[in-house]
Amino acid sequence: MNKLKNTLLANVGALLCNLALVYVCYTLCRLVFLLVNWKTFGGQMDAAYLLDLFGAGLIFDTTAILYSNVLFILLFLFPLHWKERKGFYRVVRRLFVFINTVCLFANLADSVYFQFTGKRTTMSVFQEFANEGGGNFFSILWSESLPYWYLGVLTVLFAWLLHKLFREPGNYPVRRLTPYYIIQTLALLLAVPFTVFGMRGGMTMATRPITISNANQYVNRPLDAGIVLNTPFAIFRTLDKKPFVVPDYLEADRLEEIFSPIHRPDSVETFRPMNVVVFILESFGKQNFGSLNPTLDEGNYRGYTPFLDSLLQEGLTFEYSYSNGRKSIDGMPSVLSSIPSFVEPFFLTPASLNDVSSIAGELRKHKGYYTAFFHGAMNGSMGFEAFSRTAGFQDYFGRTEYNQDPNYKGDADFDGTWAIWDEEFLQFYCDKMADFPQPFVTSVFTATSHPPFALPERYKGKYRDDGNPFYACVTYTDNAMRLFFEKARKQPWFKNTLFVITADHIGGNSRPEYVTALGYYSIPIIFYAPGLPELRGYDRERVVDQIDIMPTVLGILGYDRPYVAFGQDVLHTPQEETFAVNYVPAGGVYQLVKGDYLIQFDGYQVLKAYRYRTDKLLQHDVKEEMPKEQLEELENQLKAVIQQYMLRMKNNDLIYREEPRP
Repeated sequence: MNKLKNTLLANVGALLCNLALVYVCYTLCRLVFLLVNWKTFGGQMDAAYLLDLFGAGLIFDTTAILYSNVLFILLFLFPLHWKERKGFYRVVRRLFVFINTVCLFANLADSVYFQFTGKRTTMSVFQEFANEGGGNFFSILWSESLPYWYLGVLTVLFAWLLHKLFREPGNYPVRRLTPYYIIQTLALLLAVPFTVFGMRGGMTMATRPITISNANQYVNRPLDAGIVLNTPFAIFRTLDKKPFVVPDYLEADRLEEIFSPIHRPDSVETFRPMNVVVFILESFGKQNFGSLNPTLDEGNYRGYTPFLDSLLQEGLTFEYSYSNGRKSIDGMPSVLSSIPSFVEPFFLTPASLNDVSSIAGELRKHKGYYTAFFHGAMNGSMGFEAFSRTAGFQDYFGRTEYNQDPNYKGDADFDGTWAIWDEEFLQFYCDKMADFPQPFVTSVFTATSHPPFALPERYKGKYRDDGNPFYACVTYTDNAMRLFFEKARKQPWFKNTLFVITADHIGGNSRPEYVTALGYYSIPIIFYAPGLPELRGYDRERVVDQIDIMPTVLGILGYDRPYVAFGQDVLHTPQEETFAVNYVPAGGVYQLVKGDYLIQFDGYQVLKAYRYRTDKLLQHDVKEEMPKEQLEELENQLKAVIQQYMLRMKNNDLIYREEPRP
């Protein structure tokens, strides 16, 4: 009996000890993740809630650990007595340490990357940087990793602990084969179903395998799902994930009645052939603007955008304006083509090959506009050039074209990581437009206010940063915008131009009202037209998001052709009907903002509802208090938007066709 017990403890006991060690490491990674992102999470939770999140995390850790260690489990328990020797377990130890160190490194690295994406890393990250080129990619990776060197040290420490504390069975050589094979076979037979149950997250085969969205059942707000989840789990669960699964929420007739992205302008206005210039400013969240935060610091908030704050007085902007996504590659399709970012960024899905509508495409095709897109990074970076072609921009001006211009200094103006400095590139942008035939549509995507938050030598120390170099970069780009407009005002095309100024996503958010599930999408949307003095004001009622920019621009111009856009012409839509949608990737939750309410929907049911206008911190769930008819109306509208999006993405139906596709 003792020999049977020893045989059981030798292999099974050693296996369980090693797996327990991995659980401890995952929990420590979760603690590091929380500490690195303390500004995002810390002020919103107490100790009891944190313990609940860490406890729930063990469920998702189990799936990740079993997936990554399934070969290790098999090697430990497979009943072959000849493997019970020191040499074999030396190899097993190295395999165990290597695989789990890679997983732990992914968890630690995501502590930083989460700040920019708002979600745990999925398989899409490998596609996102596919266009950077090997040398540039590793340069970016190195420069952005340097400030977080301690995570590399922690990874090495974890690897050392896994190696040092690894437990071998010590049951060699096997002297009695019969008990060995009985115990090993039984242990393996028991391990197989429990391993499968652990991978699936449930004890029955009828249980649907747990996914990223299951984390929502353990959290008070979708963003907190980032604590519950772990990065290996997120990657494993998106290996074969299909971004476009068409739900059957609504019948076809009802779907079209509630929401249709087809716009059929009935304006009797004469078309205005104005130039259109669209600025997409890297990470320019609303928190950075002094004039958009009149109540912060008891009315004494300065902000970091003195020039744009002054320009706001001459244009139209909105109190409730939002982005549709959290990443740079989300912003461009939303701003220029009225395509929201649901599940995965449009660039990284098969739909990136679809035909799409856009401001440039509509005006080029039907009104004869010249169109051009500008981005100061390496040509092809982030997939921007490819999308600009898809969206109807005739020409692309990047780092290559900048270097070819004899009026500028070429790569002497390169920031060393991403792109040409914003000041020089915006001057180049203005100069090029002087040569374009009118009317034209152009857009520029800035870059300097992006990690590693470097500035040209002549500007270092010039701008206040309040302890965060990001803010100095924001003020630098704000000044670059001042210099652009200083030059542009002297151009003959200036007064006949509609300028749109917005951000790709937020950046640097730290104030409590800007680190909520809605605050993380708060960006400025500004319409400024020197020749249209009536286009001014600060709208405190309408709800606006990035996908509204395209139809609103076309509405201002009096565009008279039908087109496809998921947003609204907010200036020709009753203010009570305006709405915004976005997707919280941390928990796979859709949000709809309309009227006085924000609802959060996980694809199956409404999770929570808030009176966002008065409850800035989203602390009071009013789902059970709000009128049922109103909740059902908002839920159906969000369902209709999701269903239309998935249908049209899957069926390549993003442009208006006189004859419907068969």
